[in-house]
Amino acid sequence: MDLELTPADRAFQREVLEFMDTHLTPELRAGARLTTSVFADYDLNIRWHRILHKKGWVAPHWPAEYGGTGWSEMQRYIFAGACAANSAPSLSPMGLRMCGPVLMRFGTPEQKAFYLPRILAGEDYWCQGYSEPGSGSDLASLQCRAISDGDDYVINGTKIWTTHAHFANRMFCLVRTDNSGKPQEGITFLLIDMKTPGIEVKAIVTMAGDHEVNQVFFDNVRVPKANRVGAEGDGWTVAKYLLEFERGGAYAAALRVALSSVRALAQGQGTNGQSLADDPDFRAKLAATEIELLAMEVTEHRIMTALSNGQNPGPASSMLKARGTEMQQRLGELGLEAIGYYATPDQIQARQPGANLPIIGPEDALCVVPRYLNNRAASIYGGSNEIQRNIMAKLVLGL
Repeated sequence: MDLELTPADRAFQREVLEFMDTHLTPELRAGARLTTSVFADYDLNIRWHRILHKKGWVAPHWPAEYGGTGWSEMQRYIFAGACAANSAPSLSPMGLRMCGPVLMRFGTPEQKAFYLPRILAGEDYWCQGYSEPGSGSDLASLQCRAISDGDDYVINGTKIWTTHAHFANRMFCLVRTDNSGKPQEGITFLLIDMKTPGIEVKAIVTMAGDHEVNQVFFDNVRVPKANRVGAEGDGWTVAKYLLEFERGGAYAAALRVALSSVRALAQGQGTNGQSLADDPDFRAKLAATEIELLAMEVTEHRIMTALSNGQNPGPASSMLKARGTEMQQRLGELGLEAIGYYATPDQIQARQPGANLPIIGPEDALCVVPRYLNNRAASIYGGSNEIQRNIMAKLVLGL
């Protein structure tokens, strides 16, 4: 495993940074810094999506034959790190990182030809219909029902925690088409037009005050069987493949930015004229966190090497998901400690893009509390970290 950049990689890094200097406007950067939830606001991320699409850089992980960049693993890593370090808006992964790869692997030629160009161009914005009120980590227990009726399925039931369903025009969804065998054997993967009659989206406002997630209700919703991905009853196989991409990814670059932010906040806080950054206990916590971050960076490089050899993320994605999300939460806790009493005011209006309201406390402290609250869900969504450890125990340790 070689961690040194080649001359070609360094040239690519300069190209990426020059592009961001030119196209990543102060408005986009400011909006990204105010983002406290999983995804940036729709208007913000779709603007950045279209800028990257025009450049040909919107799908770093896609093969060139489908409109991807054809980049090496190191180039993707460089790009992800530059996006994190330069406050680029986060793109929705639902189409680019989840539905797109699934269609490349399991989709029909017609599905690929229709959906993949639309995902690249930002014409379709996707949400994920997996979890239900009684089926989260135990996803195989889902009960949203699809009954065969001629050339259609008729869907009744509900999905919950559906991120950005209020913006999405498409959903990839797991439905139950059979109850006769094992739970995993009766699940089917469908693509749904969100404008179909019978679909209702109801907002769920989080503790942080954000409208990010929703509950979606289906009342006799008709979906053409041509929108099925894979065979009927084979949705569990498709869903597991998709979750490898939801759980994987590079965490270290964004975590390093968050660590730097906590250090900066700690410089300005404290008592008796002493900065919190000078407190031995707090410094020890920062040092321990940085050590774990360095270990994660090495792990990411190790996985990147494996990916370069043509392997998919596999159980390694569970490892990164568990460690990455837990470090997000730890940094959130350190951020709360760093801002002290400035965690108390509720300033939801002040953190809206374009707001001109006065801020109580340091400007960098404005989003610490909502990020902390939102990150409580990080070790649950995408499969809880307890489930990830079960996967690692079985597939890595052979237990």
